[in-house]
Parts: sequence; C-alpha cells; structure tokens
Amino acid sequence: MELVFYICSCVAVISTIFTIIQKNAVYSLLYLIISLLSIAGVFFSLGAFFAGALEVIIYAGAIIVLFVFVIMMLNVNDKHNLEEENYLKYTFWIGPSILSLILFSSMTYAIFFLKTKKIDGLLINSKIVGVNLFGPYMLLVELSSILLLSALVVVCHIGREKKYFNKNKSL
Repeated sequence: MELVFYICSCVAVISTIFTIIQKNAVYSLLYLIISLLSIAGVFFSLGAFFAGALEVIIYAGAIIVLFVFVIMMLNVNDKHNLEEENYLKYTFWIGPSILSLILFSSMTYAIFFLKTKKIDGLLINSKIVGVNLFGPYMLLVELSSILLLSALVVVCHIGREKKYFNKNKSL
C-alpha cells in the first residue's frame, strides 16, 4: 500500500500544479478533478475509506459541478478560452489522460494484488460523522453554508451583464 500511497500523492501534486498554472479554466477544472480523485486514493491507501468516499462524492462530484456552473455563468471570453472544437483535439487530453491512467493502474494494483494486506483502523460510519457535524460543530457548518451562499451571490452579481443607462434619456 505504500507504493499506491506514493503514486497517488505524486499524481495529486503534479495535477495540482497543473491546476494552478493553467490559463484556461476548463483545463484547470480537468486537472482539479484528477487531483481530488488522487487525494481520495491517498485516503483509501491510508485506510480512511469513509473520508475517501466523501472526497469522491462531495468534492470530485458536487463541488466540481458547482465550478462548472460558475464557469458557465461567468462566460469569460478572453484570448485564453478555446472554441468547442479545440476540446476534441488529442493534445487537450494527453496530460489528464496520462495522470488518470497512472491513477487507475495504481488503484487496480491495490484492489487486485494487495488483498492479503489488512489495514487497521477505526471504522467510522455516517451516523458518527453526522452527530459530530451537527453536535459541537453545528455553528461552523452553518457559517460555512452561509459563506458558500454569499460566494454564489457575489458570482451572480459579478457574472451578470452590466447595462448602463444614460441619466439624461428617459426610458
């Protein structure tokens, strides 16, 4: 499992660096998905199966959908954005495909060839997580939901088209 841990962590670091240096938001989003999936692989290799599953469901699923909506809503048209037919070229998919293939092969190796190794740890189910989130950390959960809602309102305000009217003209 150490080999899988190191492979997933290297893929996470590389894809996170590519997420930061990309000029196009769609490229960056694709590398971010690979980064989040590789972090889930790190959780799985450490024996934190519930945290890995939450990483896939919440971050690689729901948060990425939110990012896609924000990118669509902002509708940024600058010189770094590509047309739709450019996404079909093979050069767009080389980097993410290589990182995804490395991640897939390491997970396949861990599933099929490391069956004899056992991981010791405390089994945490969703009830324990729910009781902890809505018990002593209820205020933090509610504050983070208000923060996300306010960020969405700001994005809607920034992303809308501004129309300026002349004050002298009557409507």
